[in-house]
Amino acid sequence: MVEPAGVHAERPVELAHRVPVRALVVSLRPRQWQKNLFVFAGIIFAAKIGDPLRWAEAIACFMAFCAASSAAYLVNDVRDAPRDRAHPLKRSRPIARGDVAPRLALVVAGLLALVALAIGVALDPVTLGLIAAFLALQGAYSLWLKQIVLLDVLVIAALFVLRAVAGGTAVDVKISDWLILCTALLALFLGFAKRRGELVLNGNGHAQSRSVLDSYSLELVDQLLTIVAASTIVAYGLYALDNEASGMVATMPFVLFGVFRYLLLIHRDNLGEEPERVLLRDKQLLGAVVLWAITAAVILAAS
Repeated sequence: MVEPAGVHAERPVELAHRVPVRALVVSLRPRQWQKNLFVFAGIIFAAKIGDPLRWAEAIACFMAFCAASSAAYLVNDVRDAPRDRAHPLKRSRPIARGDVAPRLALVVAGLLALVALAIGVALDPVTLGLIAAFLALQGAYSLWLKQIVLLDVLVIAALFVLRAVAGGTAVDVKISDWLILCTALLALFLGFAKRRGELVLNGNGHAQSRSVLDSYSLELVDQLLTIVAASTIVAYGLYALDNEASGMVATMPFVLFGVFRYLLLIHRDNLGEEPERVLLRDKQLLGAVVLWAITAAVILAAS
């Protein structure tokens, strides 16, 4: 259990009873909502971008997953607060700092979960089931699964797949099996890159952020990254060749550059622990993603 008050010796106890709106918003991790952009894969790759009703459904699904993921982050931060305070990056999280009371965080998490499920009810039963599965898997990950070596990263990949599949069901389009495979492999790639970043921090004398790192080694993670990176490129290439829009092969250079650039950053600069920061701060990587999205949208719309 995490103690709700006095979690930080340097802060007065009464701080935990205030309602710091800004700190609470930061605890929702809005920067990580970009992960939920995977819900738009269905409407984009089914070439339904000109349908306003489907866009409304896709946006509603995106909002549901933003609420669900923020609920999971709050629960995770309450549980991990003692360990986060010893971490060079995570110690700045509002709950670890004592700016947001754990009880308040859990109440908000419950409300956000209800909002996500309510949106699912408004969409369709299958999407509701996928949102519920996402919440359940996130909860299991925070409480238990993230401590099991390899399974921790596989769960992260499954969460991304749930996002993509839910985005397709919300707008009533079938997502290609190739696209689901590419989503899973890309998520595995980012997950292992995150573990590598954590291992590097740990090796530099910083406090260990999670016990599962004891079961990983830098050599193993580098091998897994190489395997998953190659698999991601091959799977996307097969998807592009198999796609009815034959011009999708033209998007391959952006995928190749994006994967290679990310590998360069995590090996040269020891980045990767926070994938959202890497994407937003590296202009070349962000440019490759934007150009890929524009090129793919144009090709699919013209098909």
